[in-house]
Amino acid sequence: MAWSCNTKVQLGAMFLALFGWVSSCVTTFVPLWKNLNLDLNELEIWTMGLWQVCIVQEEGAMECKAHDSFLALPLELRMSRILMCLSNGLGLLGFLLASLGLDCWKICEEKPDLKKWFLLAGGVTFGTSGIMTLVPVSWVAYNTVLEFWDETIPDIVPRWEFGEAMFLGWFAGFFLVSGGLLLIYTTCLNRTEMPAVPSAVCPQRPAMEGPAGMSPWSHRSHPKNADLVI
Repeated sequence: MAWSCNTKVQLGAMFLALFGWVSSCVTTFVPLWKNLNLDLNELEIWTMGLWQVCIVQEEGAMECKAHDSFLALPLELRMSRILMCLSNGLGLLGFLLASLGLDCWKICEEKPDLKKWFLLAGGVTFGTSGIMTLVPVSWVAYNTVLEFWDETIPDIVPRWEFGEAMFLGWFAGFFLVSGGLLLIYTTCLNRTEMPAVPSAVCPQRPAMEGPAGMSPWSHRSHPKNADLVI
């Protein structure tokens, strides 16, 4: 089955959004937002996520503990929980909406305007989901940098650093926004121009010639009864 260029762009946007959504879900739940290396004990690495704190041993063993209370968390972690969960939900909603508007699906094929609005709504939802992923990740990264360079904290105190999940979250937000923008762009391409209707031209009837090349209008038939002629 041969697909048009517009359909290929739509599928590429869906794959970008899918990769971003899966990465966003992984970012939400893995305890790798922050890393802490202890100089006194180099055999252990502390990691922190939105839901738990873990200790990774050098042998590869990991021991995790959930956060004691939601209210005891810093503001950026509390808001990050809420925003990341909303982002994942919006990403799933974006897939449902955008799938109904894809050209390769025959759903609502008789209603092209409805399919276009489904696709547009899916693109906007993907873009919003990506922004809601970028905001908490960047917020936590900003506070981590401030705490790392805080001169009021003694140098002997270990500092939290960026974890792998933060970089994954940035990529997730970027792919979600890119997929959403591509879907919005394809809705503009869907506005195909209607073929021009040829103007109706009355066909010219060829002039009928009488005998000896005379026009039929030049040879008028005379009434049979000559008395009727005035």
